[in-house]
Amino acid sequence: MLQTIPTQAKRLAEYQGIVPDALLEEIETLARGLRGARVVHINATAFGGGVAEILQSLVPLMQDVGLEAAWQVIHGENEFFQVTKACHNGLQGMRLDFTPEMQAIWTRYNRENAARFEGAYDFVVVHDPQPAGLRRFTEGRGGRFWIWRCHIDTSHPHPPFRDFFLPYVQEYDAAIFTLQDFVFPGLAGPQIAIIPPTIDPLAPKNQPVPPEKARTTMARFGVDPDRPLLLQVARFDPWKDPLGVIDAYRLVKQEVPDVQLALVGVMAHDDPEGWFYLDRVLRHAGEDFDIHVLHNFHGVGPLEVAAFQAQAAVVVQKSTREGFGLAVAEALWKAKPVVGGRVGGIPLQVLDGETGYLVDSIEEAAARMLHLLRHPEEARRLGQAGREHVRRHFLLPRLLRDYLRLFAALTAGGSGL
Repeated sequence: MLQTIPTQAKRLAEYQGIVPDALLEEIETLARGLRGARVVHINATAFGGGVAEILQSLVPLMQDVGLEAAWQVIHGENEFFQVTKACHNGLQGMRLDFTPEMQAIWTRYNRENAARFEGAYDFVVVHDPQPAGLRRFTEGRGGRFWIWRCHIDTSHPHPPFRDFFLPYVQEYDAAIFTLQDFVFPGLAGPQIAIIPPTIDPLAPKNQPVPPEKARTTMARFGVDPDRPLLLQVARFDPWKDPLGVIDAYRLVKQEVPDVQLALVGVMAHDDPEGWFYLDRVLRHAGEDFDIHVLHNFHGVGPLEVAAFQAQAAVVVQKSTREGFGLAVAEALWKAKPVVGGRVGGIPLQVLDGETGYLVDSIEEAAARMLHLLRHPEEARRLGQAGREHVRRHFLLPRLLRDYLRLFAALTAGGSGL
């Protein structure tokens, strides 16, 4: 059987006063019509990355409103995750070979995981390309409605990957994307729902950090709490462009010699490419001791990330492709201005000139970061506006509501979101 991941209990009532009362009332109304529905979320990993963070909060909240919800993780060895990382990159537009051998590895592991799938559910939610074959290889066994949730930017997939995955996705009852632009070209059949991700304001990473605690944490990792800090929190991945962030920082440092940069990431078992790209980042950083490259193997966990975000002068998310970017919402929730790439889901969060700045180049990123360092009052204004924007649109109860809406629509045979 697939591995079931335990979660800690959550209560919808705990979000009262954080999100609008009308949202909580709508959730309760929707949940009454779905009480007892059996839901399972299936993804590739229990740790590392945004999907796992979302599920560790979303699943117990579904349980609290009366659904029988569970979270399961597929099995895979390194050869499988090497292939699925290529699938991730190819679906985001990278021009890579997708050989018959790679396709055979993906197919074999999906068949094996389909054989491990047990139980009977009303809604089976399969996350991202790694387990996308489960619907076909189970022949729909164990699920009344099958939903594929895509967390990546599939607006311009490389054709070999698009052509391979499209028939699998077609077989689902519904497909969820972050943006309409991300819907697979040529996709027809599944009911389409547009649902951006959210953060959990009650998770440890998103709780307020006392200033002295934040300063102590920074100092523990060799960062000077008395000097300005630029921060990017992201996997070590070419799409996150940490090399470009370093180049932008170097332009800023010519004007502000005291500035520091922290690149904080997580090394996840489903991303073997991450270690190779981390080496590139370290080589690019060279002997500049004001560049701090940190990850979970250094002891950086959610509380440490929260401290860095709380203490940063400017948060950067200079992605060149981005499904959503949960770290953007996290920083805005902490009232920090964000300089972000004008790609994917980032413009949903960074309203240019209102909650931060959108950029298209290294030079633009450097100019905006420098501007915010020199204008701290504007940085505070943008950060406060960003916090309110996240409160209205990107907190966990809204995600729960959108799932309940989709479940209700599927049950009724109606239209999606």
